[in-house]
Amino acid sequence: MVKHDEGHLSHRIGLLRAMVLGANDGIISTACLILGVAAAEATRSTIITAGVAGLVAGAASMAIGEYVSVSSQRDSEQADIAKETWELTHTPEHELDELTAIYASKGLNDQLAREVAVALTKKDALKVHMAEELGITSFTMARPLQASVSSAGSFSVGAAIPLIAVALASSAHRISTTIVIAAVALVALGVSSSKAGGAHPLRPTFRVLLGGLVAMGFTMAVGHFVGTAVA
Repeated sequence: MVKHDEGHLSHRIGLLRAMVLGANDGIISTACLILGVAAAEATRSTIITAGVAGLVAGAASMAIGEYVSVSSQRDSEQADIAKETWELTHTPEHELDELTAIYASKGLNDQLAREVAVALTKKDALKVHMAEELGITSFTMARPLQASVSSAGSFSVGAAIPLIAVALASSAHRISTTIVIAAVALVALGVSSSKAGGAHPLRPTFRVLLGGLVAMGFTMAVGHFVGTAVA
């Protein structure tokens, strides 16, 4: 029998989503924070302090937020699995009928659908019903800790980029340097994430870059006006 090995990338979707979201938030939110404070004519130490505080707060927020949200998803999945387990134990014929109906709806004739349902049920009934009825597989099942750690880690890496840029830049060029470095980082993120997901990089890269530049421009404007108002 030929082994199925086409290299599909859908099993990465949960981890990839968490990492891309974390890195994107890290770059944009920290760059916006730095640029907003810099536009208000703050001192170098104030800007760096604000950036470090933003990195730590953002990473903690991402970790907690991802863990809570993905845990809720996992709880829902576990409840569905428990219900399916009970039904397979107490109403196996009904469950077999449901599985038969699913395969029939996919184009198999009634007899063949029944034979397939019986054969797969003998091997691993719960696994088959999870996939066919609930859409849950070992690849797609929610993993709260993985999402939490990957989001916090990727946020920290992303946030460190504009923070390092503004720390190394001269006072005269700290705003322009931060914008350029953040933009380059967003382009790199868009290209790398699209390749990891098997998609063409042009559209996601443009989307990430445009969103980041708009956010940075808006935050700079707010920082400038607030800084002028309170000066």
